[in-house]
Amino acid sequence: MAKQQQNPANNPENQINIELSEEIAEGVYSNLAMIAHSNSEFVVDFIRMMPGLPKAKVKARIVLTPEHAKRLLQALADNINKYEENFGSINMPNQFPAFPMNFGGTMGEA
Repeated sequence: MAKQQQNPANNPENQINIELSEEIAEGVYSNLAMIAHSNSEFVVDFIRMMPGLPKAKVKARIVLTPEHAKRLLQALADNINKYEENFGSINMPNQFPAFPMNFGGTMGEA
């Protein structure tokens, strides 16, 4: 009889219990990310820009080791591929937006 290989991920000893608070579960909207790095870490700032405002706020900062940054890149690529298989290609503009962005509309006045 052939010996069945075990998947280490199926072993309860290898599973992690992840807690997600209600506040974190709500998420934070970001429409811009800026990335910087040193020899030991990557810093990703998630920013929210609002139309007509010259100032944008960093809503979250994530600091990663280079290894975890590469794992994140691979996980994002995998998820984007799965998304496009289900919903079609994500259209990208040919150029990056100029700053400050006004979201394509006219500037309002109060």
